[in-house]
Amino acid sequence: MRLLRPLFALILVAALAGCGFHLRGAGGNTLPYKTMAIALPETADVRIWLERPIRGSGGTEVIADPKAAEAVFQQLADNRQKSILSVNAQGRVREYRLQMTYRFRLVNAKGEEIVGPNEIGITRDFNFDDSQVLAKDIEERLLWRDMSNDLVNQIMRRLSIVKPKTPSRETD
Repeated sequence: MRLLRPLFALILVAALAGCGFHLRGAGGNTLPYKTMAIALPETADVRIWLERPIRGSGGTEVIADPKAAEAVFQQLADNRQKSILSVNAQGRVREYRLQMTYRFRLVNAKGEEIVGPNEIGITRDFNFDDSQVLAKDIEERLLWRDMSNDLVNQIMRRLSIVKPKTPSRETD
């Protein structure tokens, strides 16, 4: 019986390794740029959340000067909206919908487009209860934070997958 447990564990590990399983967020987010600038104010939430995985990837350094950067991240739009999804028989709100639409692009130091405009849309619905206003307010803030985290993960995936175009070669 004692010999079967290590054998079973070995078979399980081999099966997981063979199917291509890997932990979410582990590896794969390396960017093809050595230096990158983020053209957002230092206190902007998206900038703060985006700097962490870029620095964590190890291959790209975030610098302050866009003219010295190989790639410059530019925000084109950041729309956040809260709307009523449904009401009860008394006309009170029962559900809300949170929507986030974010557009961005990457340019080089000359302002030439490396990665064209990308749009990310994220939606979350949540139930609302008049008797639990404080708890629902906290839930809403957590949902917005979760949406920002999801946004940054999607941006990182797109930037690591998209092959950058070199504008100088396209004009030749």
